[in-house]
Amino acid sequence: MGIITLSDMIQRTSRRILITGATGQLGRELLRAKWPKTDQLIGFGRTDLDLGDPGSVRQQVLDASPDLIINAAAFTGVDAAETDEATAHRVNADSVGELVKAASSKGITLIHFSTDYVFDGSNSDWYYEEDRVSPLGAYGRTKRAGEEAAASYENALTLRTSWVYGALGNNFVRTMLRLADGRDSIGVVADQIGCPSATVDLAKAVVDIASDSSRSTQPLYHLASPEPASWFQFARAILEEKIDNGRVQVNPLTTAEFPTPTARPANSRLDSTAINRDFGIGLPRWTTTLPTVRDEILRTGLS
Repeated sequence: MGIITLSDMIQRTSRRILITGATGQLGRELLRAKWPKTDQLIGFGRTDLDLGDPGSVRQQVLDASPDLIINAAAFTGVDAAETDEATAHRVNADSVGELVKAASSKGITLIHFSTDYVFDGSNSDWYYEEDRVSPLGAYGRTKRAGEEAAASYENALTLRTSWVYGALGNNFVRTMLRLADGRDSIGVVADQIGCPSATVDLAKAVVDIASDSSRSTQPLYHLASPEPASWFQFARAILEEKIDNGRVQVNPLTTAEFPTPTARPANSRLDSTAINRDFGIGLPRWTTTLPTVRDEILRTGLS
């Protein structure tokens, strides 16, 4: 038997991890997460991998020779999807099918992100993975189709999350801070409830899941903060300092008072008991992570 060198051991344990959506808020956070030093991260943004052209996806992924694929890319424009559902479907569903084909041809794991928008929000309690899906609009329909595409592959794991925010990219936290810089009063919807989930917490969870995805006992898990809030409550927490010193007032609105082209779920509370049971993972309360995210946004600039 030959001698196994340190170089041999590193080669055997190193992984090439392909992250799609690398220029988005979750993808960027995944790229700066604390992965094992032997992992090699490959970030594919829109210019590197055009999910709007599903026919090109499989070969481009195979050319990268990944050992794990994490799909953090999506067509996330809820209102835009209503007027261009075909493009949303190509990105959110058809391209997921191509990622599945690439992953299955190599026998590797695919971790795919989905959304609370697969539910209509009519449930008065927490949503569980087995609850009936009923999307209100095109965005939710296309994301559900992506879930179904991922479910066709036994080594695919779908993570549904809710109300994603982070220090990188555009999201509700950045929007509220920007609005508060130029206004003394802001109206925010108070009758829609969800679980604000920070990208930094989601990324840390993915690193843990990727270390041993075989612990999964089901193809889909909810992964969201255990602490619910309305958009109004979330906004008040984001702007608490400005509210306390009297620089801005946050007023509650009903959904009817703030109409949007596409209906949003009134209830997006996702129960994450199952992923905690199988992986020992649970996101922290959003009130724990928000101050760190807000401080980074303010330190690096709102633009």
